[in-house]
Amino acid sequence: MTSNDVAVATPPDETSAQRPDRSLAEQLVEQAKADGRSLVGPGGLLADLTKQVLETGLEVEMEEHVGYPKHAVEGRNHGNSRNGTRSKTVITEIGPVEIDVPRDRDGTFEPLTVRKGQRRLDGVDAMVISLTAKGLTTGEVEAHLAEVYSTEISRETISKITDRVLGDMAEWQTRPLDRVYPVIFIDAIIVKIRDGQVANRPVYTAIGVTVDGKRDILGLWVGTGGEGAKYWLQVLTEIKNRGVDDACIVVCDGLKGLPESIAATWPLALVQTCVLHLVRNTFRLASRADWDKMARDLRPVYTAVNEADAARCLEEFHTIWGNRYPGIKVLWANAWDEFVPFLDYSPEIRRVLYSTNAIESLNARFRRATRARGHFPNEQAALKCLYLVVRSLDPKGTGQERWMNRWKPALNAFAITFEGRLF
Repeated sequence: MTSNDVAVATPPDETSAQRPDRSLAEQLVEQAKADGRSLVGPGGLLADLTKQVLETGLEVEMEEHVGYPKHAVEGRNHGNSRNGTRSKTVITEIGPVEIDVPRDRDGTFEPLTVRKGQRRLDGVDAMVISLTAKGLTTGEVEAHLAEVYSTEISRETISKITDRVLGDMAEWQTRPLDRVYPVIFIDAIIVKIRDGQVANRPVYTAIGVTVDGKRDILGLWVGTGGEGAKYWLQVLTEIKNRGVDDACIVVCDGLKGLPESIAATWPLALVQTCVLHLVRNTFRLASRADWDKMARDLRPVYTAVNEADAARCLEEFHTIWGNRYPGIKVLWANAWDEFVPFLDYSPEIRRVLYSTNAIESLNARFRRATRARGHFPNEQAALKCLYLVVRSLDPKGTGQERWMNRWKPALNAFAITFEGRLF
């Protein structure tokens, strides 16, 4: 069977059968126009349609439960029987909908369409989690649902909805990992957490690129005080204990003592200063007006063919900018030993380490989500927020797919450079 055969393997009739009937949609639109009603919102036609669908589902379940159709003669003196209905308002993705729930005399009816005690359809919970993952606070989610859907959900309820992911988070944080990762990116961001008083706390993050090219977030850890190499050793040890026996390259910032922590965990790992971090820190020491010119003059340094060429290009850079920004010279001198391994890699590996630094993109999403909150009441709340961000990344998988499609040249380069360690 060829790839073309696979592409047409699904019969057209099957796809069309799953598609809603267009004529039904047109009838609903025409009916709404004739009645002077909106399709969505409170009292809209879709609300009535949702009510009918839910009530029909409940009636079908009741018929199966008691063993006879509604109003059927055989239901008289039949043991358990129908016992009228009770009104109930459920919150749906289109707003609140009032439904009539059938009852039975024995009180044994347990519907699945809308469960006992259920006040929200599952889609609403998914919406709350999605909005929270995008950085909205509980107050903002509450206001959004009230404004757009005329739905009243308290902040406490919103917090309870998002708390349901805590079990998944615990499993995710302790799941087994791959034996080896070609690249692991590590970094930390600072969040504000109230523990007696509001304090800056580091959140440690690690992203591994698998042999298959998948970018895998290995975990999140909240530390105390400032970012430290000692705590990083604990994090890396935990990652090792979850099955990671080797890492070819570990990319990090220039934190003092961190290369020693990495070497203690994976002795064969090459420690690489994050070039993107180094470039951005260079810009932080300079006026914004000079950034474009500096970027042009700095590019030959990290695209050099070898260490000697890079040293020459860096000296030319310092000749232009060193007098104006002497701190940049110190920055590069301190980072040089962990920067130069980058120059020994093939262009394919360099591209993975520089242009696709996944952790920078992840940190940007984290900062966006935490900025709106100001601070978190406790460590768990901070981790929950960041975990929801992780869950919301690339929901359709298209970004991951594009990355994996471009991974093969880099994998071949890794297999040659680190022969015998990947497979």
